[in-house]
Amino acid sequence: MLYEITVPHFIKTLHNLENVLEKGAKFAESKKIDMDVLLNSRLAPDQFPLARQIQIACDTAKLAAFRLTEKTAPTHADTEKTYADFQERIKGTIQYLESLSAADFKDSDSKKITTPRWEGQWVTGAEFVSHHALPNLYFHVTTAYSILRHNGVEVGKKDYLGPMPFKK
Repeated sequence: MLYEITVPHFIKTLHNLENVLEKGAKFAESKKIDMDVLLNSRLAPDQFPLARQIQIACDTAKLAAFRLTEKTAPTHADTEKTYADFQERIKGTIQYLESLSAADFKDSDSKKITTPRWEGQWVTGAEFVSHHALPNLYFHVTTAYSILRHNGVEVGKKDYLGPMPFKK
């Protein structure tokens, strides 16, 4: 079950992030603004800039999947500088997620999950997904979206949500 509520949502959300970044790049080009300006923008002085929001969104998705499955995730040195670098990071993260299957998540809902920051404390896989992984991914993607919108990039709710699985 954790596969169904993580991997497809991680992939969709990262694709949505790709799309809002593309709009940001087109905006920068049309306004003759260096894309670095957007990548280094933030909403508050003590908040990470757009570049770091993208890195953390990718890390959240890949490391959540790794912790739940123990399938080796790609490593990133956090040295991305350009729009193309960030698009590559997102694509690589999506490729990793696409390599996983529901079978890889067998028994992950009751697995003990911890991180170095939690100082020996742990949660179950199900708790990890609902209390940390999904909210953290959405937080950083929302913040990236908000930074772009704050800087004048014409993105809206539909860009954030992405395509809906409507039926007729």
